[in-house]
Amino acid sequence: MGTRAPFLIAFWAMFVGMRNTLAETRLFEVSSATTSFVDSNIITQKIARGGGDLSTLDELVQEAVESNRKIIVVTGGVLSGIGKGVTASSIGVLCRALGRRVTAIKIDPYLNVDAGTMSPFEHGEVFVLDDGGECDLDLGNYERFLGVCLTSESNLTTGKVYQIVIEKERVGKYLGKTVQVVPHISDAIQSQILRVGATPVKSVDNKQNDYDLDNAKPEIVIVELGGTLGDIESMPFVEALRQLQEKVGYKNLCFVHVSLIPVLGSPSEQKTKPTQHSVKQMRELGLTPDFLCCRGSQPLEEAARSKLSLFTSVPKNAIISLHDVSNIYRVPLMMMDQNFPAQLAHRLRIHPHRHKPENYSVAEKIEKFKNHEFVESWRKLARSVDEPESECVIAMVGKYLEQGDAYLSVVKALTHAAIETKQRLRIEWIASSDLLSAADKSSSKAWERLRQADGVVVPGGFGARGLEGKIAAISFARKEKIPFLGICLGMQAAVIEYRRSVLGKQKSNSAEFKDDLREGDDDVIIFMPEGDKERMGGTMRLGARETILKENSIAQKLYGRTRIMERHRHRYEVNPKMVDELESAGLKFVGRNMDASTTGDERMEVVELSEDDHPYFIAAQFHPEFMSRPSKPSPFFKGLLCASKVLATKKKNNAVDDQHK
Repeated sequence: MGTRAPFLIAFWAMFVGMRNTLAETRLFEVSSATTSFVDSNIITQKIARGGGDLSTLDELVQEAVESNRKIIVVTGGVLSGIGKGVTASSIGVLCRALGRRVTAIKIDPYLNVDAGTMSPFEHGEVFVLDDGGECDLDLGNYERFLGVCLTSESNLTTGKVYQIVIEKERVGKYLGKTVQVVPHISDAIQSQILRVGATPVKSVDNKQNDYDLDNAKPEIVIVELGGTLGDIESMPFVEALRQLQEKVGYKNLCFVHVSLIPVLGSPSEQKTKPTQHSVKQMRELGLTPDFLCCRGSQPLEEAARSKLSLFTSVPKNAIISLHDVSNIYRVPLMMMDQNFPAQLAHRLRIHPHRHKPENYSVAEKIEKFKNHEFVESWRKLARSVDEPESECVIAMVGKYLEQGDAYLSVVKALTHAAIETKQRLRIEWIASSDLLSAADKSSSKAWERLRQADGVVVPGGFGARGLEGKIAAISFARKEKIPFLGICLGMQAAVIEYRRSVLGKQKSNSAEFKDDLREGDDDVIIFMPEGDKERMGGTMRLGARETILKENSIAQKLYGRTRIMERHRHRYEVNPKMVDELESAGLKFVGRNMDASTTGDERMEVVELSEDDHPYFIAAQFHPEFMSRPSKPSPFFKGLLCASKVLATKKKNNAVDDQHK
């Protein structure tokens, strides 16, 4: 024993070490990888509590399967900007027609964490959500079409995913594992998609524009993969979606591929080769399209449809023509006419439209949808856009006119109000810098277009460029009694203009643009005390905030109540020390809130002139366009279009009288 003791001791130490190593390895495996050892009773209890504490990917997958939640992934091929957002939103409308609760996710493969710091010239509009999320403008389309209020979790970017994974790695969540794109990044993407699906979504009551208190979980999740399939930056998302279909099952996830059908030659011919190659590349990446949505200027010809079906293996009936129509509200109706809802319901086994044969493309057309009233209201909406009673011209005085989508939500809100007031909307885009640079207002084309307008909108923006042109436009609208609506910077400019013109304080300006303003005298617009001037992303006053409207004010009459919730995005505000003198001069601050200001002063939210002084002059610090819906226009935009209709009618009658003289 004595000669063997050292050997036995060494052997025992090695054995204990191996046992500990195996235990640690097992711990690593259980903690960091997906595992099949999930207690279904525990998950059921978590689901019953609302699903908010589901943490692992396995738990989220099991919750999605047990909830019978369906996922529809919309991808795009050939080129970007092909219409994936409108297609995804239209699919959401059809799911609503089927009586299903819907939510949506937009995947943006760029490295930015969110869209908050991106230039309007490059990216277009930054859409703001209730929780303050600054996101892609497609989420605005989703909210308007789906009638829901999404959260920042519904915008998934490469930067956001990597930030989540790296933060977990920094605090040791992966327990020493090598962190890789697969499985860690791909698992994080899948978890985020499933977590959004398990989160209750707020729907908007079209009658009151208030939130549905049920906050029920969605039954269908629509995922739009931004960019074009094959782009190197979207590869992790493509792989994650491939894995996700394997996990949740074929019957719970389908792919809708949007592609272009160009027309070339003389005589013209629809070319299918780009779409054939797009589908081929999609299959090489592990994804199989269930539906093809073909974009083009003209309806897809039968020969082209047959050829696409032959070379892509997509059933002929599942190839949907998305050709140009008179307005985007006709897109869901166009898909409905091609039996897309029935095929989708059968492909995803959505009760009661499940079809016994495996071939979902032979589904019988749905004659009456569960949400029949919604379908009829949507048809009425689409018709009303094409059947206006009159026309009105709205001058949009902005600074980001080179990018067509920079003011997308403002345009949509104007459109909603025009539909409601039965008018054909014509927008005159006027660069605010052109108004300032015009030496002779009488011969300036910009000023001539402004004079012909029936209403003026001055939207938000950042930076000093074009500010004085906006102030000049506001001054013109106020003095000439042209209906006016100012938004965010537009409100601040209106306050500056009024103090300069009416009170004679010519040096009045914003601290955002001038550093040498005399405090308490010239600084009409000040930096919010709790703001952060160092960090740019996510440091503004963002999201839905309450505004209390003064009783019997124009704003209160438009909303029909005194307490409203609207979305904000700003760093500067009206100096509360200037309010009393401005109100004494006739500019009424009729919307205010306290909103945790460090100074304890009320925040100014809405200004207006009395109807005795002006037919319609209202400006808001918040962005009313973000909450406008096709069936429920923003009250401020509706008020503007009503006032503009009166002015347009008056102009028309005067023109007729002049002809008879």
